Amino acid sequence: MHMLYETGSFYDEMLEPCGTPKTHYETVYRTLHRLSSDELRRKHETAQRRFLRQGVTFTVYSDDAGSERTMPFDPIPIIVPSDKWRRIEQGMVQRVRALDCFLEDVYGHQLIVKDDIVPARLVHNNPYYNPACASGQDVPRNNRIFLAGIDLIRDEFGEYRVLEDNLRNPSGLSYVYQNRNIMRQVFPELFRRQKITSLEHQLGVLHETMLGHAPVRFRGPGCPTAVLLTPGAYNSAYYDHVFLAQQMGIELVESSDLVVRDHCVYEKTIRGLRRVDIIYRRIDDDYLDPLTFRPDSMIGVPGLFEAYRRGNVSILNGIGNGVADHKGVYAYVPDMIKYYLNEEPVIPNVPTLQLHDPEQREFVFERMDQLVIKNVGASGGYDMLIGPHASEEELERFRAKIMASPEQYIAQPTVKLSRAPTYHHDDDRVYPCHIDLRVFVMHGQSTHVLPGGLSRVALKEGSLVVNSSQGGGGKDTWVLQERGGLVC
Repeated sequence: MHMLYETGSFYDEMLEPCGTPKTHYETVYRTLHRLSSDELRRKHETAQRRFLRQGVTFTVYSDDAGSERTMPFDPIPIIVPSDKWRRIEQGMVQRVRALDCFLEDVYGHQLIVKDDIVPARLVHNNPYYNPACASGQDVPRNNRIFLAGIDLIRDEFGEYRVLEDNLRNPSGLSYVYQNRNIMRQVFPELFRRQKITSLEHQLGVLHETMLGHAPVRFRGPGCPTAVLLTPGAYNSAYYDHVFLAQQMGIELVESSDLVVRDHCVYEKTIRGLRRVDIIYRRIDDDYLDPLTFRPDSMIGVPGLFEAYRRGNVSILNGIGNGVADHKGVYAYVPDMIKYYLNEEPVIPNVPTLQLHDPEQREFVFERMDQLVIKNVGASGGYDMLIGPHASEEELERFRAKIMASPEQYIAQPTVKLSRAPTYHHDDDRVYPCHIDLRVFVMHGQSTHVLPGGLSRVALKEGSLVVNSSQGGGGKDTWVLQERGGLVC
């Protein structure tokens, strides 16, 4: 197999501009070059079959019916040297601490708003701000974030930047493990020659972190009882829910399995009702409780919010967390880091323009074909304009949408996302595709970063959209150890 392509003006994860492999990729590079095209094709096909047999799927709602698919997988890993990873860890711990301080503040005294660091409109007019959570309920350890998914990119200089924060229901942790399992099966020779930080005990850390969020009023003997609340088998991330519940050894429940009595939550079991202390929910705020939020919700638990407000049950991640991962608030996270922690951001944002501001909006209108424009309320790559790839008709359509709701959009420069070699079995060749990295941060009594994360790749040549719902796939992500090492 040969990787004959030019890196151009993009930062390449594996190759130097002259085409030689970076030092930390030399072992993988040599191994891949020893493979014939037939061998690589067989390994790729084996990986896809094993994903299918293990039921590693997600659902795409691109039409009325929706379709279930296996996660496209690329067998060429992303490798992060230990020194780079230490900086990522430092930046992720810093960012999540600041975001948690922000959540505690905006649902409390709102000092950051009063001091005019974050505009009041981005809090009070934020669709994810929940005033009911500002009523002074006691949140364990003052932590509203249990699991964060922070999306990173690398620019043309190889510098990491934060692209997005996910503080509500970040998905994809199960794919990190399945990517690793599949890679060990199809490329065992690579694991004998690399010292890779293990994932083995990380779900134990996640479980311990979750139990650390027990309600302040929990006084029961032994460990608190935790469950994972899922909307059900038709949810796009259902595989994620099943995997995490199984691996953490907690019950996977739906709303019909829970009942609220005297402002406490119970699980229905064959032996009667069992008190529930912690709910790791994978249901959006609006659908959690039909008595408080959407009355038409069929997947919520009546009375759940009042039990939460009274401190009788913990809900993870916290209700109302979306106010902090809103794309409009994103631009102010560096200011939060300085305000709450008195530190400079370790990993910077991508520069962001707010289109409610007339001057910034005019600046964007003059350069729409050079920018990326996003709807602050959308996710998964939807309602987004990539200016350099847009037609005149698309540019005009987005201009009209911005004029109608300018506060609904932000703009960012078209960052030259780093690329990595990606195998495409259709034409049996390797060419560079753009990637990003979702880093998972567990936050409780302490803050811990899962080593590696979910590398997402835009499988369509030239595309900048890595989301699986838009045709993207995944790669295994290795963090190299400095010495010793545990093959995982």
